[in-house]
Amino acid sequence: MTKKHILLIDNEEGLCRMMEAVLSDSGYQVKSYTRSFEAVEEFKAGDYDLVVSDIKMPGMDGLEVLQKIRAKDKAIPVIMITAYATVETSIQALRSGAYDMLTKPFEPEELLYRVKNALSHTELTEENRELKKELAKQFSFDSIIGSSSGLKSVLETVKKVAIRDTSVLITGESGTGKELIAQAIHHNSPRHNKRFMAINCGALPESVLESELFGYKRGAFTGAASDRKGIIEAADGGTLFLDEIGNLPLTVQKTLLRFLQEQEFMRIGDTKPIKVDVRIVSATNADLVKEMADSLATPT
Repeated sequence: MTKKHILLIDNEEGLCRMMEAVLSDSGYQVKSYTRSFEAVEEFKAGDYDLVVSDIKMPGMDGLEVLQKIRAKDKAIPVIMITAYATVETSIQALRSGAYDMLTKPFEPEELLYRVKNALSHTELTEENRELKKELAKQFSFDSIIGSSSGLKSVLETVKKVAIRDTSVLITGESGTGKELIAQAIHHNSPRHNKRFMAINCGALPESVLESELFGYKRGAFTGAASDRKGIIEAADGGTLFLDEIGNLPLTVQKTLLRFLQEQEFMRIGDTKPIKVDVRIVSATNADLVKEMADSLATPT
């Protein structure tokens, strides 16, 4: 594993040497400075994984060091050290972008604990960033392979639809990639940082489907021991993919229609409407227009 590089800045030479020894013994690559001007001048983005700096220093104090370092590298975590841990100082440092505060005097174990936490946070942030890049690549339109004029026409339409925050119905035979298109719409829309959730409307019985979509209040029916969010509420801010929408029972269709019109619904057994912001993308392999016409033509 590559050693993590840490920059130490503290005008107290003894404390600086102590921290350097503790961190070096724990496997970190450390460079220390007792002059803040020199440290900031020589700092370059990408050279370090973490900065640990005192706040109260002559010349350029720690808060100015923090601002100048963050201007050069917005992603690097900075731990501020202070012997005067007032609420005002802490808030000012955190608002300026400090990751953590360490109060003097401190034990070596506490220094190592704070350093480990800061570096772990950075690693998770980087992993999350890389995952988002991978997802964006996976669900980009370039990942949908095909050369037919029909598919190209569909993709051109999808690109236009993705950026418009409107409900979408995807039709096509089973196995033609309707869910892949739905995911591409979500990941290329303004909602791409929020959740994409999916439910197969044909795989659940009516009673279960309604509670899965809208949730329920405690005591709404036998077995409802506590309040439960539905998938629509859980998808707030994101996209909900309703597969096999043609199998949705009429009773559930009515509730869903109200939600599409008002962006609100009620959990089963509740009397208070819940308002959420969810984009609905639906799919079906049925000819819904024909089925509606056949239904209207059938004598009752």
